[in-house]
Amino acid sequence: MRVLILGGGIIGRSIAEALKGEFDVTIVERDELRAKSLEEGGFRVVHGDFSYTATLLKAGIENVDLVIITTADLNTIKKTIYVIRTNNKDVPILTVLPDGVTLDELRRQLLEEFESDVRVDYGISPRMALREAMIRTVEMIGERKNVNLLIKHLKALREKGDSLLIVMHDNPDPDSIASAAGLGLIAQTLGFKTKIVYGGEITHHENRAFVNLLGIELMKVSRGSYELKRYPFIALVDCQPNGNITILEKSDYEKIQVVIDHHQILQNLSDYIPRGAFLDIRPDVNSSSAIIVEYLRGLNLEVTPLLATALFYGIYVDTKKFSKLSHVDLKAIEYLAGKVDYELLDKIEHPDISTETAEVLAKAILHRRIYKNIVISNVGFITNRDALAEAADFLLRLEGINTVLVFGIVDDSIEISARTRDVRVNIGAVMREAFGEMGSGGGHARAGGARIRLGIFTLAKDKNSLLRLVEEAITEKFLEALKVKEG
Repeated sequence: MRVLILGGGIIGRSIAEALKGEFDVTIVERDELRAKSLEEGGFRVVHGDFSYTATLLKAGIENVDLVIITTADLNTIKKTIYVIRTNNKDVPILTVLPDGVTLDELRRQLLEEFESDVRVDYGISPRMALREAMIRTVEMIGERKNVNLLIKHLKALREKGDSLLIVMHDNPDPDSIASAAGLGLIAQTLGFKTKIVYGGEITHHENRAFVNLLGIELMKVSRGSYELKRYPFIALVDCQPNGNITILEKSDYEKIQVVIDHHQILQNLSDYIPRGAFLDIRPDVNSSSAIIVEYLRGLNLEVTPLLATALFYGIYVDTKKFSKLSHVDLKAIEYLAGKVDYELLDKIEHPDISTETAEVLAKAILHRRIYKNIVISNVGFITNRDALAEAADFLLRLEGINTVLVFGIVDDSIEISARTRDVRVNIGAVMREAFGEMGSGGGHARAGGARIRLGIFTLAKDKNSLLRLVEEAITEKFLEALKVKEG
């Protein structure tokens, strides 16, 4: 490609040096001493004023593939663009933009001054370019600060022990699982033996496919188990004490040394964990996987296609199929995109649906009750907790419906999943208000969940009475939190 650089000053010369060897470069320079210096540096130089037709013709303006204007003088830029277009209507023009002048403003001035469409293709403001470069550097420093603090803390722990237990929330989703796997890799590079555990069930068919296809090793443990007792240090990923973890006893809290999460800080967190523990809790980020990717990128660790696929899918799920992305999520996606096994990703996203999930979906449809634009559905006694979320997602597609709550009884608890597309409603806050005092409830603006121990409901005479009592209580509390009158 033939490139014509107009101006051989600091900017022009540095561009020419960067392009030398790969492109056919010619420099036009008016100053005789500078032109001579450029020639001595091995550049092809045309001596003359580049705002004149004769000089540009001498430089071969008719046959070049790109013209770069390096002066910051606005009048010279406009005159030069006009002369270029007079002799070459099609060549792309890249120009420096003077301070305070945008590319659109330059185009407007050209049109007014020459009363014709004198096209300029690209413009770069040195001041804005410097600003953006400095912002990127500040962001990079901020990213590295977090991972540097994590590594410093893990190294200090490694001097006291070599085992780290990574705990996810009770019913881990892809974001939680992928984040735990990523943290495990980081800890292993520092010499830790790691194990990833959870206390509930992985029943959602996509989540099971996710774990199986990616070969992620997880262990289900119970409260007070040997695994929890024998590890000296605990890391929590995508969860916090007093939140969605039931396997930890108060004595286990003393061993929590790392908490990484993208949900809001839960109440009195400092009362549960030791002073000096590493905390990275960012509610402005929409996935824990993105935070882990930031660490991996900062440490320049090799990310295998399996781990990249896991983290990519974790971000995909928790950002509602990339519909809600923070700056950190976007950078993580960009970093992972070339490393993902997309064939494997397709198998994870479209696994065969289980028989029980299909049955729960059918119950959710049959037993739905509609209150204005709200659907509440009782699916009864089930074993697949994750099917509730799938049922809620499905019912939200119904015409005229903008808020959905689906609940069922799993073992000794009432499990609840809610969804909304009503921009006036924060469903996570609604779930906390409705069920926080009865059990636990929370989530995000568009998706939430809750769990309530059966407790006094077990006094019901039979299963039908139990389901009726539960449905009455759940419906009343939910509609009350939404400020909707029943009936």
